[in-house]
Amino acid sequence: MKTELESKDQGAKNFKTSDLMPPEILASLKIGYDGKRALQNFTGLGNYSRYIIEILSEYFPKNQYEIYSSKFTNDPRTLHLQKLSSVAFHISGKSFFSSLWRSFGIIKDLKNDKIQIYHGLSNEIPFGIEKTNIRSVVTIHDLIFLRYPAFYPWFDRQLYNIKFRYACRNADRIIAVSQQTKKDIIKFFGIPKSRIEVIYQNCSPIFYSKVSPEERKRIASAYNLPEKYLLNVGSIEERKNLLLIVKALKNVSADIHLVVAGKETSYIRVVKQYIAENQLAKRVHFLKNVIFTDLPGIYQQTEIFIYPSKFEGFGIPIIEALHSGIPVIAATGSCLEEAGGPGSLYVNPADENELADSINYILKHPEEKQKMITLGSEFVKQFSNQIIAKKLTDLYQNVITDAKRRG
Repeated sequence: MKTELESKDQGAKNFKTSDLMPPEILASLKIGYDGKRALQNFTGLGNYSRYIIEILSEYFPKNQYEIYSSKFTNDPRTLHLQKLSSVAFHISGKSFFSSLWRSFGIIKDLKNDKIQIYHGLSNEIPFGIEKTNIRSVVTIHDLIFLRYPAFYPWFDRQLYNIKFRYACRNADRIIAVSQQTKKDIIKFFGIPKSRIEVIYQNCSPIFYSKVSPEERKRIASAYNLPEKYLLNVGSIEERKNLLLIVKALKNVSADIHLVVAGKETSYIRVVKQYIAENQLAKRVHFLKNVIFTDLPGIYQQTEIFIYPSKFEGFGIPIIEALHSGIPVIAATGSCLEEAGGPGSLYVNPADENELADSINYILKHPEEKQKMITLGSEFVKQFSNQIIAKKLTDLYQNVITDAKRRG
């Protein structure tokens, strides 16, 4: 008998749009996207934006996907979007007034291009779009600026509050990237749960395949990776809680190192001060200028992936680790259990002793480590690109249908 996860996986392999949707629903749509993050950002929000456009173009190529941005950044990840036949770009060139164009002026372009639905991929939609015939969808990633205001400058909090609140109140439909984010939208903005749909995200396909031994060796040499190491990937900022891992490292065998890959902020000074004061400099390695396509090889050579963030909207690095066949330790208190599933371990984000105990348990029990890897590999199958693309397309079609019904 197949497990539920096996059944879902088999269904994903046999996916056909014609099997899943009636003929009238398969009518093509012209969809506009906020392209600022997709074409200019190469971390979380940018990865999400490109991911959504890529999977929709692959599985629903009859639609037209129009990307709007003030500029285009040359990068292998953005250049890949240019190769997708159902994707077109609209570059305004208004770099000086790009924020105003993105929030207001873009509406004129959307009207001229006869866009049916506009999808704000990163927490906002243009002001006044609800007064047009263009339907709108917004993805809300998190409301951390309301939960933990101390992590954000005052001005940023005010701006986010205006934009996020407006988007949630005026978009035809809201996509939350996790159940936790959905709860926060209801709590902080008073939005009816019926207007919010949770649609998860998968990671880049480059994490789906095993890296060859030769490539692993090249990557280990290029980044001077230690023989045995724990891994943390993500921006080095207070909320991500890297210091907790460094503190736990003191109580882990001296032959186990820590490798960190992520954009640095001023918080790194606190971390490095602790490293220096506790003679850990030889065991903590900060990687510089990591090539994105090398990341799978870095993941696949680690002992454990650790992500003790105090709060997240979802946690894509966890998905990357599970695809890479690596056991995961994450933190309690937000949505990381949604990303890591029942096979991962979760610790109090303020307890370095609990984290150290979890690390040591995995390292000393290879049979439990393998069990975690197996459970993680099964769990991550639910984040199928095909299923996610279908959910998005169903949502778009439902928005159009609802608008026609209202007249």
